[in-house]
Amino acid sequence: MVEQTQDFKLFDLYDASAVEVKDASLKPYISFSPKLILKSYGRKSGTFANSRVNIVERLANRLAVPGHVGKKHKVITSWSSGKYNRNMGTVLEVLKIIESKTKQNPLQVLALAIENGSPRDEITVIESGGARYPQAVDCSPMRRVNLAIRWMVQGAYGKAFGKKKKMAETLADEIIAASQASMDSFAFGKKNESEKQADSAR
Repeated sequence: MVEQTQDFKLFDLYDASAVEVKDASLKPYISFSPKLILKSYGRKSGTFANSRVNIVERLANRLAVPGHVGKKHKVITSWSSGKYNRNMGTVLEVLKIIESKTKQNPLQVLALAIENGSPRDEITVIESGGARYPQAVDCSPMRRVNLAIRWMVQGAYGKAFGKKKKMAETLADEIIAASQASMDSFAFGKKNESEKQADSAR
């Protein structure tokens, strides 16, 4: 008797086996390991531990702490209180909206959005003899992924905070726009700005 094995899906909904990351440098740092419940409890340890955490879980974690935008920390609202269930529920709704709008695998759309929204180089400030000047530096693959996720969440926050649109809708629109390399995407715009600043600082 031949035992039949069934392909395991993420949340038992989305097939992660067919997801392709075209950027070779980002491939080791974007994980789509299929699990029913994406909750690592912070148990991943060691060098580059984040690269082994599923990218969907990293997106949900970023929803809890969107980070600083223009030296202002975004206010945590009722629909993103840092609770795992609430944040992952938002992400599941985002994936559902992306699937209905694009008719594609939402995990593939997310992977493409991260590739398009991640800057290849940025600037740092070097101080020499009391003078400060910008210097262009290459962006590491791990930081590229982290920046893309952060910018997508921050862009969605800006469009949902104090507005009628819900966070799930704005985040879905942001990810779709980034996957299409559209300037409507906050992350894609920030990436272009970062690379232009680096070019002028060479």
